[in-house]
Amino acid sequence: MRLDKYLKLTRLIKRRGVAKVLINEGKIYVNDKPAKPAYEVKINDMIKLELGKRVILIKVKNIKEVVTKENSDTLYTIIKDSLTTK
Repeated sequence: MRLDKYLKLTRLIKRRGVAKVLINEGKIYVNDKPAKPAYEVKINDMIKLELGKRVILIKVKNIKEVVTKENSDTLYTIIKDSLTTK
């Protein structure tokens, strides 16, 4: 599954278009490397999101094409969620 679609399905980012913009601006990393929207997400990938002053690090646990709002958080584990002092 594409990275931009995965971020939308997990509800970490509300819209796929917003996910693409953040990825292209270099705010999203996969396994400590700048990502591309078309990157194919794999189980155990580490995804880092830099959203303003907030930094979220997640580990991909599962990949599903269809997911409900209640089950969206079963696709990943939050490793770190912090605020930076930039």
